[in-house]
Amino acid sequence: MNPLHASLNHHAERVWEAVAPGLPGFSVEVLAEIDSTNTELMRRARTDVLAPTLLVALAQTAGRGRRGKAWVSAPGDSLTFSLGLPLTPANWSGLSLAVGVSLADSLHPEVRLKWPNDLWWAGRKLGGILVETANPGANQGAGRCAVVGVGLNLATPALPEMPATEMPALPPAGLRECLPGLEAGALLLRVLPALVRDLQAFEALGFEAFAQRFSQRDALLDQAVRTSDGLEGTACGVGTDGCLRVLTTQGMRDVSSAEVSVRPC
Repeated sequence: MNPLHASLNHHAERVWEAVAPGLPGFSVEVLAEIDSTNTELMRRARTDVLAPTLLVALAQTAGRGRRGKAWVSAPGDSLTFSLGLPLTPANWSGLSLAVGVSLADSLHPEVRLKWPNDLWWAGRKLGGILVETANPGANQGAGRCAVVGVGLNLATPALPEMPATEMPALPPAGLRECLPGLEAGALLLRVLPALVRDLQAFEALGFEAFAQRFSQRDALLDQAVRTSDGLEGTACGVGTDGCLRVLTTQGMRDVSSAEVSVRPC
């Protein structure tokens, strides 16, 4: 076992010790490589009731982001994990925003949240969240399972080459810019116990319990924005259901995370 894998295993054991007393049946698996931690837990969740499971990978070969975008991770340069657990909230709206709030609060006071699922540092993407749900095929009465996938850059990724005719894009950010020397195992221990507690709080209280915390980190608040379907206006925060509120020339519009992505103009 290489040193990176050994360190991640050590910290994963500490995560289990911190989480298991308050989450019966919780287990942790650490893999050197997998296609996608979310894909694997969704496969399991669709076939049977998924006990609370944390699946961590040193590297993913076919990681997935929102709307099918690829997430490629190399050993030591990022932390990628998925947390699967049965949840029975009264309302699922805003779950990915609550996850973002939890992660940002565990990371750094200056981390911001770009609706609906990105973490930003200094105006650049630091990480992303992918939340999926599944109904166990053989146990339809068991409720839904949430699979929360998280990818966080440790090292600052290189900017891909762009055609000379295109505007150069801002490079992504890495956590070592604000937390020098941070390693994947220590990062996992830093964020995971709080994330479990916040998911339990979301199940009991819904997104409304996170709305104020989100507003304090809202990267788009009062910014001119344009959605992928052409809607333009000023971002005015989010509602209690997690929808982005956009003030347009025709009035206030609520935008659902399932419909559009948002970019600053």
